[in-house]
Amino acid sequence: MTSRTSSVGPQPTVTGEHPAQRRVLTVLVIAQVLSGAALAAGITIGALLAEEMLGSTGLAGVPSALFTAGAAVGAILVGRACQRWGRRPGLTLGYVLGTIGSLGVVLATALDSVPVLFVGLLVYGIGTAAVLLVRYAGADLASPERRARAVSTVLFALAAGAIAGPNLVGVTGDLADSWDIPRLAGPFLLSALAFCSAAIFVWTFLRPDPLLVSRMVAAEAEAAAEAQSRPNATEGTPQAAVAPPEDRRVLITGVTVMVLSQIVMIAIMTMTPIHMTDHGHSTQTAGMVIGLHLGAMYLSSPLSGILADRIGRPFTATLGTLTMFCAALVAALSPGHSTFGMSLALILLGIGWNMGFVSGTALVADALPPATRAATQGTIDVGLAVAAAGGGMASGLIFAGGGYELLALSGGILILVLAPLAALLTLPAPKAAADAEKAGVGSS
Repeated sequence: MTSRTSSVGPQPTVTGEHPAQRRVLTVLVIAQVLSGAALAAGITIGALLAEEMLGSTGLAGVPSALFTAGAAVGAILVGRACQRWGRRPGLTLGYVLGTIGSLGVVLATALDSVPVLFVGLLVYGIGTAAVLLVRYAGADLASPERRARAVSTVLFALAAGAIAGPNLVGVTGDLADSWDIPRLAGPFLLSALAFCSAAIFVWTFLRPDPLLVSRMVAAEAEAAAEAQSRPNATEGTPQAAVAPPEDRRVLITGVTVMVLSQIVMIAIMTMTPIHMTDHGHSTQTAGMVIGLHLGAMYLSSPLSGILADRIGRPFTATLGTLTMFCAALVAALSPGHSTFGMSLALILLGIGWNMGFVSGTALVADALPPATRAATQGTIDVGLAVAAAGGGMASGLIFAGGGYELLALSGGILILVLAPLAALLTLPAPKAAADAEKAGVGSS
């Protein structure tokens, strides 16, 4: 009896990586370096550009609001595109929109047009959604025991672009000036080039498409399992692995871990520069502390991935919770004039956020079957964008009403909600426990 030939090439073993995973990760890492430069350069200069064009410091927060709104729209748009056509077309669409938005901002500065600026910033924000959604593509073909490390590898690559982008602000400003364009538009020229390069690279080299391959692997496994379960199948024939159905308990836990980590991180980070300048620090010192925080957010990714894969997602989420709680305590108890105290608090905050983000992403990838994965992941990232906006707004209100210490302690108390949620995940679901017990009885 001849077996049906696989349409997706060599199949992964039960515990092995899919043969295409290494190539996929390589392509995604390079794309993240490129798009990370686009993300960092635009956000670094957006508030200053708006202040210059609008002539008001009170409206300097508009770019952040537009980025957030665009990221929310982009998460849905890019997620649905990936769901329908695959990761390659979906991510390429996001990068192309990021390119258009960046060029729109440059055009707005040349025309001195505020409406064009707002539209450009909004579309630019859509492109930034693709930058974070790439982490899910890294997990599509990863084996369960290496899934978190795949996610962490993609996030780690983002650090290279995020560090390089702001350091190119001066060079791109000189380029814009030579073209008779306002200097502050220079970083958006870099963003356009970086997004465009990422779009071309992903469209050309992200083959095979990891999401489409994962679907075909799951479909073939289900077909094989169905064939073996027919009456004429011999007893004792090994059953093919079938993609598990959506596990809502794991999914909700993963989403909660990411959302609460995002809220607390954004809330404390946003008000730290203001707290420091209020206590006599220069803006350069405050910027250095935020730079250390951003480095900790992404450079700690390999550690988070190893912990989540080898020791477990719940353990890593709990450790991230405790790390962020310690960060909140250090921030609340450190004197406002202490550069060391603020630096330590923000470094711990970044590391704790990364542990929560990587373990939460891995939990979401564990819980979702390939058939519905991309659209649901896009919807989840909408929640992350809303959480970021909510954390930023709430931090301002708490800071104005009770000070930085109250803000930090409130964040620390909120993040402790994660610990029992992560602990609950270690308990078997009632259905899983019953199935395991039935299997044990049947084999005895």
